[in-house]
Amino acid sequence: MKIVVIGGTGLIGSKLVAKLKQQGHEAVAASPRSGVNAVTGEGLAAVLTGAEVVVDVANAPSWEPAAVFDFFQRSSKNLVTAEAAAAVKHHVALSIVGTDRSPDNGYFRAKLAQEAVIKSASIPYSIVRATQFFEFLGAIAETGAREGKIVVPSALFQPIAADDVVERLAEVATGQPINGTIDIAGPEKAPFNEFIARRLKASGDARPVIGDPQAPYYGALIDDQSLNPLGEARLGATPLAKWLATA
Repeated sequence: MKIVVIGGTGLIGSKLVAKLKQQGHEAVAASPRSGVNAVTGEGLAAVLTGAEVVVDVANAPSWEPAAVFDFFQRSSKNLVTAEAAAAVKHHVALSIVGTDRSPDNGYFRAKLAQEAVIKSASIPYSIVRATQFFEFLGAIAETGAREGKIVVPSALFQPIAADDVVERLAEVATGQPINGTIDIAGPEKAPFNEFIARRLKASGDARPVIGDPQAPYYGALIDDQSLNPLGEARLGATPLAKWLATA
């Protein structure tokens, strides 16, 4: 089966392409690097020829609120239009757990708009909402750097390994469209600051990590429900300790 992965050269996309190829599929990595630009529409018609499934894991180059909103709006509209012309049978998109519960977060608003485009299109779809990735814990810590310490939220957090995200995306992409959303998360839930502290300790960073309920997460305040699945979720198999041992 031909499966086109939009954003196929990024963290998740490259792993997904490799996984699908291992399973015997014709997986194609599509990105500006390969001459495919979903925002402008360049190369979409050619790369989608013969494709049965499209998986969109592309990320915006800028997280400035207006820019990220424009990125996901344009790319999603261009994708579903091109998919309809190519008779694609299944559109899979990677989104974020809690994207509908954080109106103060510009990135989350943009992802919610992306979901709306997908749901209103004619292509059967599956939306996979994931919690934050272990791979980004270090970068998140730096957003809270203050005078030799790290100040981050104390709300509950349930991050997931990228490999576990890829495992679930591959399963969804090779299955039937659900015309709905599923949530995926890591196997452990703990205060945000505890995950960050464990990540820094493992990397030899001695800066103290402070949990503050008023500390923002990318500009927005969060609580115990903001970033975690509220109902049924499919959990990854990799605990943080196992991931840290190989990071």
